[in-house]
Amino acid sequence: MKLLSTLLVGVTALASFASFGAHADTLNFGIISTDSSSALRARWAPLIDDMHKQTGLDIKPFFATDYSGVIEGMRFNKVQLAFMGNKSAIEAVDRAGGEVFTQVTYSNGEAGYHSVLITNVKSPYKRLDDVLKNGKNINFGMGDPESTSGTLVPSYYIFSKNHINPKTFFKSANPSSHEANALAVINNQVDVATNNTDMLETLKQQHPDKLAQIRVLWTSPLIPSDPLLWRKDLAPDTKAKLQKFFDNYAKTDPREKQIMQGISGYSGFAASSNRQLVPIRQLALFQSREKIASDTHLSDDDKKTQIVSIDAQLAALNDGAATKQ
Repeated sequence: MKLLSTLLVGVTALASFASFGAHADTLNFGIISTDSSSALRARWAPLIDDMHKQTGLDIKPFFATDYSGVIEGMRFNKVQLAFMGNKSAIEAVDRAGGEVFTQVTYSNGEAGYHSVLITNVKSPYKRLDDVLKNGKNINFGMGDPESTSGTLVPSYYIFSKNHINPKTFFKSANPSSHEANALAVINNQVDVATNNTDMLETLKQQHPDKLAQIRVLWTSPLIPSDPLLWRKDLAPDTKAKLQKFFDNYAKTDPREKQIMQGISGYSGFAASSNRQLVPIRQLALFQSREKIASDTHLSDDDKKTQIVSIDAQLAALNDGAATKQ
């Protein structure tokens, strides 16, 4: 009887956990760790408070130490709503039951942001070529492995295209958040690091003295602005409340506009879908294709098989057939 009782309690707990995301009025809002938890909390708290007031939903912020923490939180239904970069959003869509429903917009009129390579303003490195010529002398700051601007974009446009493995090319190469990399560059703890224009905008607004100590060495092509995702199993009425909130937030209210500006130079939100992830999926596949083509440990037949598979995925993306909805 004791064993049966224990099993029943376990089944009940699992059933309750599984149904939480679809029916509860409390939502855990995961926010990727581009900055310290305290800084993120301060910037996002006013919006989260407005979301609670305007939707009636109990919104609790969730900050993990890395991007994967938010993805795993969504996967195991500890996070039902999340703000992520495009690369981490792909992971959330593919294996965590996530779905893109809106994206941030920018007050400068751009439809996205840029990855950048930065160094201290007093550094001897003036351009990307200087970095590529002096790898063994450089302590390099990479982004989080799941970061679009901190890892994926520079890995493709800088490293893959120049046949570089950053782990062996540089004197050292370690991952960190955008904030930590910016501070490390300012304090000469690393020589060069990846970052993005969102972080530079935050420094411009809050710490212009620190921004003045940073030199930008390289700027990427435009990256689609970061999306917000919900779990697909959220109740339809909950989704409707969230969509209405984000569709209308900061459209006319000066206070709300100021809140969005303070988060990272944003102006508001625009409805979106999983289709916005297609260019980033293509980028990731191109990067994988180049790695396979240059892998000396693979036989020609293995290379051909894997490249054919990637080309098929790219063709499907181009046709719109492989977009996760």
